[in-house]
Amino acid sequence: HRLLRSPGGHRHHQNPDFDLLTSPTSDPPITAWLPSVAAAARRGWVGTRGGGRCLGPQGPEPRRSRPPPVPLYNPRPPAPALHSPSLRPPMPTAASPSSSPFAAAMAEPALPVLLQPALLHGLGAGAHLLLALAVAARLLFAPAPRGKESAAAPGRGSGIRLRWGQFAVRATWALAASEVFLGAYSLVSWYLDNSGEAGWGAPDAVADQADAAARAVAWLLLAAYLHLQYRGRGEERFAAPLKLWWALFLLLSVLAVAVHAATTLSYGLPVPALPWARDAVEVLAAVALLVAGFSAKTTGGSASEEPLLNGASESRGDDTVDASLFTSAGFLSVLTFSWMGPLLAVGNKKALGLDDVPDLDHADSVAGLLPSFKTNLEAQAGDGSGPKFTAFKLTKALVRTVWWHIAVTALYALIYNLATYVGPYLIDSLVQYLNGDERYASKGKLLVVTFIVAKVFECLSQRHWFFRLQQAGIRARSALVSVVYQKGLSLSSTSRQSRTSGEMINIISVDADRVGLFSWYMHDLWLVPLQVGMALFILYSTLGVASLAALGATIVVMLANVPPMKMQEKFQQKLMDCKDVRMKATSEILRNMRILKLQGWEMKFLSKIIDLRTTETSWLKKYLYTSTAATFVFWGAPTFVAVVTFGACMLLGIPLESGKVLSALATFRVLQEPIYNLPDTISMMIQTKVSLDRIASFLCLEELPTDSVERLPSGSSNVAIEVSNGCFSWDGSPELPTLKDLNFQAQQGMRVAVCGTVGSGKSSLLSCILGEVPKLSGEVKICGTTAYVSQTAWIQSGKIQDNILFGKEMDSEKYDKVLEWCSLKKDLEILPFGDKTVIGERGINLSGGQKQRIQIARALYQDADIYLFDDPFSAVDAHTGSHLFKECLLGALASKTVVYVTHQIEFLPSADLILVMKGGRIAQAGKYNDILGSGEELMELVGAHQDALTALDVIDVANGGSETISLSLSRSLSSAEEKDKQNGKDDGDKVQSGQLVQEEEREKGRVGFWVYWKYLTLAYGGALVPFVLIAQLLFQVLQIASNYWMAWASPVSKDAEPPVSTSTLIYVFVALAVASSLCILIRALFLVTAAYKTATLLFNKMHMAIFRAPMSFFDSTPSGRILNRASTDQSEVDTNIAYQMGSVAFSIIQLVGIIAVMSQVAWQVFLVFVPVIIICFWYQRYYIETARELQRLVGVCKAPIIQHFAESITGSTTIRSFGKEHQFVSTNSHLMDAYSRPKFYNAAAMEWLCFRLDTLSSFTFAFALVFLISLPTGIIDPGIAGLAVTYGLNLNMLQAWVVWSMCNLENKIISVERILQYISIPEEPPLSTSEDKLPSNWPSEGEIQLRDVHVRYAPQLPFVLKGLNVTFPGGMKTGIVGRTGSGKSTLIQALFRIVEPTVGQILVDGVDICTIGLHDLRSRLSIIPQDPTMFEGTVRSNLDPLNEYNDNQIWEALDNCQLGDEVRKKELKLDSPVIENGENWSVGQRQLVCLGRVILKRTKILVLDEATASVDTATDNMIQKTLRENFSEATVITIAHRITSVLDSDMVLLLDNGVAVERDTPAKLLENKSSLFSKLVAEYTMRATHT
Repeated sequence: HRLLRSPGGHRHHQNPDFDLLTSPTSDPPITAWLPSVAAAARRGWVGTRGGGRCLGPQGPEPRRSRPPPVPLYNPRPPAPALHSPSLRPPMPTAASPSSSPFAAAMAEPALPVLLQPALLHGLGAGAHLLLALAVAARLLFAPAPRGKESAAAPGRGSGIRLRWGQFAVRATWALAASEVFLGAYSLVSWYLDNSGEAGWGAPDAVADQADAAARAVAWLLLAAYLHLQYRGRGEERFAAPLKLWWALFLLLSVLAVAVHAATTLSYGLPVPALPWARDAVEVLAAVALLVAGFSAKTTGGSASEEPLLNGASESRGDDTVDASLFTSAGFLSVLTFSWMGPLLAVGNKKALGLDDVPDLDHADSVAGLLPSFKTNLEAQAGDGSGPKFTAFKLTKALVRTVWWHIAVTALYALIYNLATYVGPYLIDSLVQYLNGDERYASKGKLLVVTFIVAKVFECLSQRHWFFRLQQAGIRARSALVSVVYQKGLSLSSTSRQSRTSGEMINIISVDADRVGLFSWYMHDLWLVPLQVGMALFILYSTLGVASLAALGATIVVMLANVPPMKMQEKFQQKLMDCKDVRMKATSEILRNMRILKLQGWEMKFLSKIIDLRTTETSWLKKYLYTSTAATFVFWGAPTFVAVVTFGACMLLGIPLESGKVLSALATFRVLQEPIYNLPDTISMMIQTKVSLDRIASFLCLEELPTDSVERLPSGSSNVAIEVSNGCFSWDGSPELPTLKDLNFQAQQGMRVAVCGTVGSGKSSLLSCILGEVPKLSGEVKICGTTAYVSQTAWIQSGKIQDNILFGKEMDSEKYDKVLEWCSLKKDLEILPFGDKTVIGERGINLSGGQKQRIQIARALYQDADIYLFDDPFSAVDAHTGSHLFKECLLGALASKTVVYVTHQIEFLPSADLILVMKGGRIAQAGKYNDILGSGEELMELVGAHQDALTALDVIDVANGGSETISLSLSRSLSSAEEKDKQNGKDDGDKVQSGQLVQEEEREKGRVGFWVYWKYLTLAYGGALVPFVLIAQLLFQVLQIASNYWMAWASPVSKDAEPPVSTSTLIYVFVALAVASSLCILIRALFLVTAAYKTATLLFNKMHMAIFRAPMSFFDSTPSGRILNRASTDQSEVDTNIAYQMGSVAFSIIQLVGIIAVMSQVAWQVFLVFVPVIIICFWYQRYYIETARELQRLVGVCKAPIIQHFAESITGSTTIRSFGKEHQFVSTNSHLMDAYSRPKFYNAAAMEWLCFRLDTLSSFTFAFALVFLISLPTGIIDPGIAGLAVTYGLNLNMLQAWVVWSMCNLENKIISVERILQYISIPEEPPLSTSEDKLPSNWPSEGEIQLRDVHVRYAPQLPFVLKGLNVTFPGGMKTGIVGRTGSGKSTLIQALFRIVEPTVGQILVDGVDICTIGLHDLRSRLSIIPQDPTMFEGTVRSNLDPLNEYNDNQIWEALDNCQLGDEVRKKELKLDSPVIENGENWSVGQRQLVCLGRVILKRTKILVLDEATASVDTATDNMIQKTLRENFSEATVITIAHRITSVLDSDMVLLLDNGVAVERDTPAKLLENKSSLFSKLVAEYTMRATHT
């Protein structure tokens, strides 16, 4: 019931004391029903409504605890029976406010204000008058129906829709006619008999006439309006305000019936026939109109028949209308949630997959919501001064978008709250009837009917209220995420740097969630005063003036709750901040896990995460313990209020009788809960405002200016790119321009090369052409579409094919050509699924060269006019590089304009224009030969290149032989491949399941018992569990005792002799109540202690398992999945699951307590109760099959949204340069809808279950009532009978609650299951082995032997290295060359045991590396990896994360790697900041930092994995020189794409497709002209000798 829903789909709470606690004081029998099933339900279940906090990847937002939910019945657990059969006949009990107005009426039939006819008629007249004015205004000022709509489809309108329209028009005319007739009849009667009808005074008669006139006029006007509006038009749906009016009219009509019934039943005053006749007509008409209103919208045939609202429907396919179960449901189906039937049936046959979940209604999907939300948002942003967006403007836009849901839920909430008060109001009359009071002799059946009708209204309104609230929440979330995503794509670089990716992800995962969750609270502000007013009304009628003392005491208690609440809010804020920092660190570590493993640093970084978590848990602990204080205040409240009130009664001399006492106790609970909801609502409002502020400030960030580049349409000018007087700065400051005085122009079809040293502004030049760098002055013009290939490859996770097509249609011929040009064919043949292979996050399972070539293929396939290449050739080997240059730049793109940044001098001569960059300026510009002699910048680069080439002089290349050489080279390479293909055939069959990235595993079926057991026994071996249960049992016993005491010890009536003095009565009551409050405190403390300990253990175990997982785990697991567990699931464990577990146990204890009490009173109810509870459990099992899978799907569908957002932010430059923003926005919408689908149907499934449970409990209740009134008077004690009614009601409510909390726990425990899943990941071999300590100087020689080494990445994938037998002699330099994908990087990974050899062994200095610990091995080897990585922190922490070296050593290393001067320039020197991913350093500088790391480490074996790919030739030569000086004695293994890097090696190893093809000294290999190596060198030289 509001039983708690929370982000997981239902409200839950935060109250440590879970839901379960009952109040320390007694709950009298009938009281339970008294205060209301109404308040109760609302309170109890409401109470919990939103306890939940938003959980996002950054975790839940702990919330101030909301008092535990209490089931739909008395908020406190039902009280024990107050009387046992042996006790004296009780007074009308608790709930029978013996002094309720009805009781008063017995003595003196004066109608209370609420039942005065004048009030009722005044209300009716006012409402109808407003309607008449609204309709009149509409008729006068509204535009005529648009012709095009009626003309749109002449044949339309003959369908069912029109019949609903005609039906509504006719029903309205009929009602208008009857109102005119009844009004006229009433007027004539009044005129003939001026004194009015019997019992109705003159003012009433005037009000009656005014009401009748207003109704007649309003309905006539409305009938005329509908007639004009819907006549002959195929209007499919009625306007929302119209349906809202019909619902309100039904409420007014039912209210009139209720007032007339109460007047007759309780006060014995006659109501004339005319009002009854009007009531009957109006209720029937209102029901008919509502049915027409809600059925009309759903009967359309297809989307094409929808009126095209603002064109929003145009994109909607015909299938969606039928695809959404909700859209196509009829009125009754919507009313009872039966439309969920088909989905629940499927869920019971098999585990649901996302494909089984139907689509959303168009209005709930992003496509249906976004246009109106953006319109509303722009309207808000456009008006007035101040910032463009604020929390208030966002709220207004959201309210306007979902206003219909807000209005309709307000109506449901009102109906529900009124219906819940009918029971307490009438129960006294029921007891009087059973007691044989003559005034009620004939009213028994009417009473029963009234009770049951109220119950039905209560049940229906509550279910639909909660369902529509959740629907509104889902809509708000979708709208916000979509707007934030679009904003993220258009951020300028400065805005991009001002927010970390973690903060941006938080906005969509946490803040948007919280705004969606606020829908639960939006009506509380006006409902609280309403409920308080109703409770005080009953209390005043019972205790008179003493009720003011009760109010005062309640306010004091409320104030007492403020300090713990304030503290909790503060702790929660701190908790969130700590979590943000931790999640940011975790995501950076996951991104760079490969480097950490290679360097052996992962445990150091794990301890960093554990330290952050320690800070976080210190706040978590404070938060949890404060919540126990709040709980204690809450449970102590009823005692305190009761004592104050009864004390006031003693002082004022108001006699305490058992009926009054019990009624008052029940009412305290009614009063207590709304006031407790208020702080909770306020706290949620504050949190939501914070979230809205964060979203608004994000939406206010500066966007990329759209006017910085003037884009002309293709073919409109001969000049493709023109930059004149350009001055640009990344940080927008004129003092420090990144590029200045830029002037150049490129004609259509020109090739422009850009070169220069590291950090000279080459990449920035391309960015300014794309409009990515803020422009200070000058102008940039481009003519045509652009395609851009970035320096660091940006690859989306998904299929290779999708990356290349990038949203374009598949054209096989063109696609094959592109693969050929980018020499991707061979790579795809090696991959298990060809181009259907799924790439891991950031292209993790591809080599650097493959990623770059996929990027180039993506650009070529787009067929743009202008191509911008940011040095893509440095990541590929020399042969592939020159192939790409020839095929792509000189071949496929011969007619296009191409601007390419390059470090390879040999690619410069073929450019039509060369721009040499230096210090952000164009130092030289012109053709190669023209500028070669005219300045030193280009000479410097060419000179460095020539030095590198001197080693090649040994080769005598015949000028004419170039073609044959390259031909024979590719032929010999492919023949080697062919041979290998034969060998690999037998592997082929195993590969079918070989995708590296698998679908996210989700457990299927019931959550295993072992998950619960593991959770319970994790902390202290489960020792605290029995204490928690004992405390709860004691509480239950003491509570029942206090109820018995109050029932037994207070006198039955004024005349009876009290068994004990009033003071004794109060003292014993206080003693029992205080004791039960203490039990609650003890229980809360035990529960929190166990929860905290368990959360800490689970966190540490999971993180240990993740950090010790092999690299293959990270390659195949997108980081979003890991982050989801570290944030969302961990947050559930931190703050929720213990309470959920407690909730189940405590509710069962209460159920047992009540059954024990009831069995002494009325065993007959069991005849119905037993079968009903069996049916309830059957429903629960039927429902949980579907709900569990939907809940899991919600979890699985969240990660892709976050991952897609993170990828889009990283690749926003690429996305914008291709003009693909629209495509990415629609992907995001699709992912949002995929997340909303299971969420929406999960909410509906919950209401489906609750509706059925409510119906069954109402059935039991009805049975009990009918059973009681059919017994002859005197057979059963009326008080006991009232008690039985109350308990029959409570029992079912509690039983519904037990069922509910079990379902909720099963949904929530999935978080524990997911964490336990990661705790059991297989781990890497041990980090160090205790036996046989390695000598401290190992390896002293540095000799590496590979014996028959076979390596593959996963059991289902083919071998990458196939039987390598190689020795790398100690102290020598070996170069490894080979085509991209030939296994070079894999060989290195095997050496570091990132991948373990499947067969064979690797020996270093005679030690088999597989027999020693991983850290022992990795700490003695050094590597400069292919992707240069820097971590957020400082320069010092990047060079020496383990703090092993002093400043002098670090400066020396920096000077050695040429970064010393750069760092000295910075203010903070070694403590200069490095931002996320090292993005404030150029790629070349990052590579130099990696060089600095190995110079510091100085090990005997050094591996360079394409280490100089990102630097120019001059810097490369400098690096080589530094390495020669520092590692002259070491074994150096170099993987290089520049042949010159390996020519000075002592040995060369040529790999092809995982096999060592050649191995010898470079000179020897070059002598043999037929060797593959000499052909590779010849190819390279040929390329180079163009210079």
